[in-house]
Amino acid sequence: MRVVKLSVIVPFYNVRTYAPDTLRSLRANAREDFEFILVDDCSTDGTADVLRRAREDLPGAVVIGHERNGGLATARNSGLSAANGEYLTFLDGDDWLAPGYFEELVAAAERLRCDFLRTDHVQVTGRTRTVHRVPHGLRGTVLSPRSVILPADRTTSVDYPYAWAGVYHRRLLDRGLLHFTDGLRTAEDRPWIWRLHREAESFAAVGLLGVFYRRGVASSLTQIGDVRQLDFIRAFDQVIDETAKDEDADILLPKAIRTYCAVMAHHLDSGRFEPAVARTLRSMSAGALRRLPPDLLDETLRSLGDRRAALLRRVRRRPAGAESAPAVPAASGASA
Repeated sequence: MRVVKLSVIVPFYNVRTYAPDTLRSLRANAREDFEFILVDDCSTDGTADVLRRAREDLPGAVVIGHERNGGLATARNSGLSAANGEYLTFLDGDDWLAPGYFEELVAAAERLRCDFLRTDHVQVTGRTRTVHRVPHGLRGTVLSPRSVILPADRTTSVDYPYAWAGVYHRRLLDRGLLHFTDGLRTAEDRPWIWRLHREAESFAAVGLLGVFYRRGVASSLTQIGDVRQLDFIRAFDQVIDETAKDEDADILLPKAIRTYCAVMAHHLDSGRFEPAVARTLRSMSAGALRRLPPDLLDETLRSLGDRRAALLRRVRRRPAGAESAPAVPAASGASA
């Protein structure tokens, strides 16, 4: 029986333009004990044909086809269910890798022997490339993931949620910590990263650069101002609910609430949404703010800064649930 050291889960949806680059980079990372689980989330643009060809010329390739589009979280879960590796990682179907990156990543994981590693990445927007670092200063040092959630008023590792920026030992999958919430169309990685940091036992940040994260893709949900973006409310409601049940809820909840409010203010202030979706966003945000503990919310608003606090206070006074959500279109893009 073939022993698999690393399983790489790569969802694809309507990224025919970018998929060849992604697949070439996977070939440049192939090893006899690596497998590449390519999940076609019911593409309609010819991406499926590209993946069928990849099955022939990408060593270790396994192709899974969805009969209906389920979104990034569901596609990743399909890959996790098929994975055989001792270690697992992710890539999105419109991103790519430096040659030999996975071999370095696995070597670091075996050297440090912790539950998961987090890595830096390169953001690519057009011809501009920007290095984004894990917001944690210690590199190559194994720590408790819970110990780096705080402080509430600074960017920490739970604010760096990218699933593809790291590698995860199979024991996390066996414990039920790696699956995503099915059906979340955006912010699917927020409950996921919070769960990892609350419940895993060990992690480390390493200074590896090898993932190239493509921004500005027209079909990506980061570029589309439709109702799918409003799933961030459901995602953060899950973060709040699960963190409230934690034994350290009193010290962790202020961080979760502050992050929720900051993301909510960003969406409310973005101007990217069509009028009907913007009205729904304001109504859903009013309801979400009312669900938060009033004392912790008041404390958060006092610390957020005048502009964001004023915006959220106005929304908080708004009647909740006045508008129904517009119809949800099919999920689009390989990443949210």
